[in-house]
Amino acid sequence: MRKALFILGELKDGDILWLSRNGVQRSVAAGEILITEGRAVNDLYFVIEGAFAVTTRRGQVATLSLGDVIGEMSFVETRLPAARVTASEPSRVLAVRREAILAAFAADTAFAARFYKALAIFLSDRLRGASGAANDGELDEGILDTIHQAGDRFVRLLALLEGRES
Repeated sequence: MRKALFILGELKDGDILWLSRNGVQRSVAAGEILITEGRAVNDLYFVIEGAFAVTTRRGQVATLSLGDVIGEMSFVETRLPAARVTASEPSRVLAVRREAILAAFAADTAFAARFYKALAIFLSDRLRGASGAANDGELDEGILDTIHQAGDRFVRLLALLEGRES
């Protein structure tokens, strides 16, 4: 859930509504491969339930769960993935097409700026955690300022996806 806060804390309510309207919920069976190393990634995935294992030739390098984003590295730099992402249990994701996101960015540069800033914060936290430079799980003060809103936005996004809100 913490990862979702990085993304949703930077976005606006309208951005969340856009994601819910332009994304597609997808069920992923345990053992199903979501991303294959060396193959293009056409969607950006937001984990809304379940867990995923990220593996390379060296073995498992990460576990992704509620609120994590999958495919963000290929989205940012368009290189082919160097890892495989497999559902480790029955899971659900919100899949948003790369082309749809880029078209929205072209139409709304402020949305693009917020989204890329959110991804930068997300990736920075992931790198700090992987390098052991994380600060005992504490959130950055800038994130703390938006944590309440981010939590509310995540609940709203889930409600929108489940049809409980319009």
